[in-house]
Amino acid sequence: MIILAATPIGNLGDASRRLVEALETATVVAAEDTRTAQRLLAALGVANRPRLVALHDHNEKTRAAELVALAAEQDVLVISDAGMPTVSDPGYGLVAEAAARGVTVTALPGPSAVLTALAVSGLPTDRFAFEGFLPRKAAERRATATALSGEARTLVFFESPARLAASLADLAAGFGPTRPAAVCRELTKLHEEVRRGTLAELAEWAAAGVRGEIVVVVAGAPARTVEFPDAVTQVLELVRDGVRLKEAAAEVSAHTGHSSRELYQAALAVRG
Repeated sequence: MIILAATPIGNLGDASRRLVEALETATVVAAEDTRTAQRLLAALGVANRPRLVALHDHNEKTRAAELVALAAEQDVLVISDAGMPTVSDPGYGLVAEAAARGVTVTALPGPSAVLTALAVSGLPTDRFAFEGFLPRKAAERRATATALSGEARTLVFFESPARLAASLADLAAGFGPTRPAAVCRELTKLHEEVRRGTLAELAEWAAAGVRGEIVVVVAGAPARTVEFPDAVTQVLELVRDGVRLKEAAAEVSAHTGHSSRELYQAALAVRG
């Protein structure tokens, strides 16, 4: 059996009793980082010293078959550095291989940065989508923001502190500067902070520099109460008032729910 076990995302007090019991009895632990796993065992006071096998992005394809074969004979506990394995962490390939071979997969639920950030964001939680990390390259990041601008569900992203300001600015350009959002920093840790505001406001705040583990939550696109042709007309009116076409499309997208990319292209076609 393969056992996916959620580990604390910051506060060791969030380690479940089931996680501790599993670590105390495990003979094999597949870990994203074996050194981090050793520190977790020590911090939780676990005396057991299981066989630690590295399972990370660079070796999962080759190691999955080996671990699944082992799991057919004995339990294999799988942990990531923080949170639930497979959620923007190694483990998906292993689970897919196990499912294909008929090996049982179960989970020990626990801490999740995605759900924690969503819960404290103050944004709608009834429908949401997790998008993982935004692209590192600026052009790809902007294209992603444009493609997601019409998504009605609340969106959750991971981001590095070094790229946070640029990513928020690109989201503001794609979604519109007034789209509500929240930046959740150092969740469950001593210096936990939740900063709420518009994307433009948060981008300005982040420009001074932000540290720690970051989760960004962005409100979904508003309901489309304006027909597409009328929205294009609004874009053209803003352009006539001196607003750049790209910015006009983003602004109209923010309050109509129509894709800023589609508005841009339609307005461009009208202008000739």
